[in-house]
Amino acid sequence: MLRRLLPFALVALVALVAAPIALADGGSAPVAAEGVLAPGGKIRYATLTNGRSTTVNASRTNGVVIRWRDIRGHWAVPGVAFDGTAGGLSGDGRTLVLMQAQTAPLPTRSVFQIVRTSDLAPVQRVVLKGNFAFDALSPDGSRLYLIQHVSQQNLSRYVVRAYALDRHRLLPGRIADRTQRGWVMAGYPVTRATSADGRWIYTLYMRPSGYPFVHALDAVRGVAHCVGIPWHGNQNVLWRLRLSVRDGGRALTLRWPSGREYLAIARDTWRISHPGAAARSGSGSGFPWWILGVAGGGALLLLALRRVGYGLRARAATN
Repeated sequence: MLRRLLPFALVALVALVAAPIALADGGSAPVAAEGVLAPGGKIRYATLTNGRSTTVNASRTNGVVIRWRDIRGHWAVPGVAFDGTAGGLSGDGRTLVLMQAQTAPLPTRSVFQIVRTSDLAPVQRVVLKGNFAFDALSPDGSRLYLIQHVSQQNLSRYVVRAYALDRHRLLPGRIADRTQRGWVMAGYPVTRATSADGRWIYTLYMRPSGYPFVHALDAVRGVAHCVGIPWHGNQNVLWRLRLSVRDGGRALTLRWPSGREYLAIARDTWRISHPGAAARSGSGSGFPWWILGVAGGGALLLLALRRVGYGLRARAATN
């Protein structure tokens, strides 16, 4: 038993020094090195790979592993934003999506493993031609939302697609804001928040070439809405903001680390209220470059452990 749990002790040690969001070896899709918390925050799902197989484990908040299973292949929990937010788990907590760790910067084939959380059994494998990354999962685990990179020359170009897990097929068309057909998404995911029921997924994007925005995805209906954020000056300080859902899901807020509110957005109207003053670029509170240094050091260590290493990356989006 002790020998069996030794790898998870190593995971805990690495988690203390490694960045929470990273890249699969040589690939372009971010992964969550520390795993993902289940709804309620009492169970964490994480992976540990030796290159040929992956051990998926469920542990309590005190670190005690309560179940595990070995799955053939190199799998990881997907990451979705720079603030360390992990993805892959359905709102009902019954379905976990793992991404196959990519071994090339521009993969031509993408694979996802669907896992039943009750016993960590692999129940379905999704294989797609092209470069896809995880974006979100519907609350009941029946629909998988994916980022499809449509240009190997420009990874900032992508569309959001939906895959029906119950029908085993990639649905036609893209997920976009139908009320703003001229809206162009291009930016880096800074922070993400999800409603308590797992239906609404909100992501703040930094957009150096324009205004930052919040992308709101209705994971039940498969529709999206974009809310432009009033911002002037250097956007580096956006990395300090955090998204949260309040008032029973009727609103979301952007707050500074001090807890001070920058603005609020009403979900029924998408109107912005209480915009605060943006911090100036001279404050020295820009992008957290220390993460890159820590990630680099952690990558060297984990590379010695047969390609378990991870590194940090921003995701650029075009819808």
